[in-house]
Amino acid sequence: MPTLLGFDFGPRKIGVAVGQTVTRSATPLTMLRSRGERPDWPGIEVLVREWQPSAAVVGLPFNMDDTQVDWSPRVHRFARQLEGRFRLPVYLIDERLTSIEARRQLSARPGFKGVVSERDLAVDALAAALILETWLAEQPRTD
Repeated sequence: MPTLLGFDFGPRKIGVAVGQTVTRSATPLTMLRSRGERPDWPGIEVLVREWQPSAAVVGLPFNMDDTQVDWSPRVHRFARQLEGRFRLPVYLIDERLTSIEARRQLSARPGFKGVVSERDLAVDALAAALILETWLAEQPRTD
């Protein structure tokens, strides 16, 4: 069952999710903080070793007018580095509104009143799961 990692890359933090191709579903994992405007590569390496993904999916942020956001070059760079460091195919997908949808889903959960840091962790990881599920849904069935 091929496993994938999904990433919601941001300048200060990166949400991470794991998914697999059979059920085309994803589960939020964690949020990693960037250090000195650099991704937490040791943290990402731990996740890659643990989950041994066959590929990675990275959300590419767009504005509502279909233009890429001003920090999109950093997302492209992160994707290239991820591919180079871990020898993984990396796919980019439009991640427009995934963080908003993640916040909406979390606020709809009864009793979810986590402190801000827990909520941020949950939002970023859930956004990564939504990015990964969107990509999985767009892939042709092979069964």
